[in-house]
Amino acid sequence: MPHRLFAALVVLALAASPALAKEARCFTSDDGEYPCEFTSTDKQGSFEISAPGYPSFALVIDSPGVAWVYGTYEEGGKPVALPGPYLRAEDDGACWENSDTQTRICAW
Repeated sequence: MPHRLFAALVVLALAASPALAKEARCFTSDDGEYPCEFTSTDKQGSFEISAPGYPSFALVIDSPGVAWVYGTYEEGGKPVALPGPYLRAEDDGACWENSDTQTRICAW
């Protein structure tokens, strides 16, 4: 499935399913650790994280241990597909890593 179509489906799915956000601690390689809102978006483990002053990220599970990540970098902006797949980190199941870009996203 082309990433553009997949991103559009992600946006529609997130908008169509009301979920409750929970307070969490997040970490991204670019922003470090910060308080955030965590929203589970499906039964497979996909989620969205957001916080004022930080990009929002949607992590969409593709298959067990493999996900695609989309970032929104400005209020009301469109989600942008981040390069490559993210794999569940072996050292912390709350983290996902992309070995090509050396980036990591975590939510506890």
